[in-house]
Amino acid sequence: MTAHMTRNVLKYGAAILPLLGLAAPVVEARERQADVAPYLEIQQILVADLKDGSDVLTYTSVAAGVDTSLQTRNAEAQLNVRYERRFFYQDNLGDEDIITGLARGSVQVVPNLLALEAGGIAARSRVDLRGEAPSNTVGNIDNVTQVYSVYAGPTLATRVGALDVNAGYRIGYTKVENESAGILPPGQAPIDVFDDSVSHSASASVGMQPGDLPFGWTVGAGWQREDGSQLDQRFDGKQVRADVTVPVSSTMALVGGVGYEDIEISERDALRDTDGVPIIGDDGRFVTDKSSPRLLSYDQDGIYWDAGVLWRPSRRTSLEARVGQRYGSETYYGNFAYQPNQNTALNISVYDTVSGFGNLLNDNLANLGTGFSTTRNPLSGELNGCAFGQTSSLCFNDVLQSAASSSFRARGVNGQLTYRHGGWNTGLGVGYARRRFFASQLGSVSAVDGLVDQNYYANLTIGRELDAYSSFDANVYANLLDSGFANAPNVLGVGANAAYYRQILPRLQGTAAVGLDSFQQDGFDSELTASALLGLRYDF
Repeated sequence: MTAHMTRNVLKYGAAILPLLGLAAPVVEARERQADVAPYLEIQQILVADLKDGSDVLTYTSVAAGVDTSLQTRNAEAQLNVRYERRFFYQDNLGDEDIITGLARGSVQVVPNLLALEAGGIAARSRVDLRGEAPSNTVGNIDNVTQVYSVYAGPTLATRVGALDVNAGYRIGYTKVENESAGILPPGQAPIDVFDDSVSHSASASVGMQPGDLPFGWTVGAGWQREDGSQLDQRFDGKQVRADVTVPVSSTMALVGGVGYEDIEISERDALRDTDGVPIIGDDGRFVTDKSSPRLLSYDQDGIYWDAGVLWRPSRRTSLEARVGQRYGSETYYGNFAYQPNQNTALNISVYDTVSGFGNLLNDNLANLGTGFSTTRNPLSGELNGCAFGQTSSLCFNDVLQSAASSSFRARGVNGQLTYRHGGWNTGLGVGYARRRFFASQLGSVSAVDGLVDQNYYANLTIGRELDAYSSFDANVYANLLDSGFANAPNVLGVGANAAYYRQILPRLQGTAAVGLDSFQQDGFDSELTASALLGLRYDF
């Protein structure tokens, strides 16, 4: 079962659980293993603005990190975390600390019954789609902020007689640090930036597989809530749903469901001065008026439905596709997973959901499996935006494209391809993300109500072991950002970097890397920077 199928089980009920083997996950036998690899790095980096040859920055970086992979009979976990301290030599730049990482884990508290899952991410996010789009975030960089998000909760899956019983709960916390969007197009006001939130997600379902009856059935219920500190924003959604699954052959089944849901999103107004202008605090965000009544920004309740097909022609190929009516319009979602062998995996997902920033980030974390590989920009040490696994892969571009505080309807498509063979390790992630924001017309962020932003992105990573002592990897990225604001230009970001690694002594590795990064905005000077790095890494 792909990670996206797992999300739909929680969200839509157990009708897409394994029925007649149609959606059975590919399970490979794994030996017990635990790999813990802590390391230290010291690097010297040079960054030059090729548009202005006099603007050259050099700094020293000292970093510590750990890469951990755990696989036992009852537990699976993956951890990749890195702390970096940057020492700048310019008087106008202060030293800075950066934490980046990705983690997912699952423990069978009661085997085959109760599990505890958790995940976390520390990454950099763009603040505003209209601003700069740098990838090598070094020095006085605007429009980039630090994001932290964690979640944990139990899941239950069991059988009671002929019934499949499933339940789950998740609590999450998300925090965005205070950073400026920098220079924006003339006449454009900054967006209100997300601060922090606590989110909850709960679901339960009961169903029966075909056998006693010629069809499978499921009934379920779910609840999602996110409470954000910025403008006291609140997302509250409840739903009940019934599904049926009708096998039509040994490899295909028709599926359909109908439900009722009630989603409300609300906020409070900002404090205003004597002229009625919203007050902005020292952190660049609107100051919340705690005495303001709740202002409704989204209210959708009623019946929704969808129908589609499940297809599994082999153990390594599965497809789910559905179409229906939801959120007041047509909806489409599904996923395709293809794993022809142990070396190759393809995952494609189409999604449509109403969510807030914190909830969507937690959803993405929960959708990532516990076995994955991540790549980092060798020059900045930061995550490249995608995590690749054999059974599930995921790119975080859809949620980290900007840090706006308002909730939204998110629609898009993600695709990830991984290939490992003969020393080669390749990952490709492409996608399109579209968000339509909700805000009260009576509040301080009314300008974003109905705003639609879009992000087209691609990330390619290639690595190869050259011999027993050396290897290289290369990364290429591109993204096109459309903020949706009137008279705001699109932003195009492209770049590439490559690194060579050489074992000098046992546990001691040398690194040499180069990179080229560029972003362009109509009406602004484009930026083109070159970077170079020399470093040493010691693995304990």
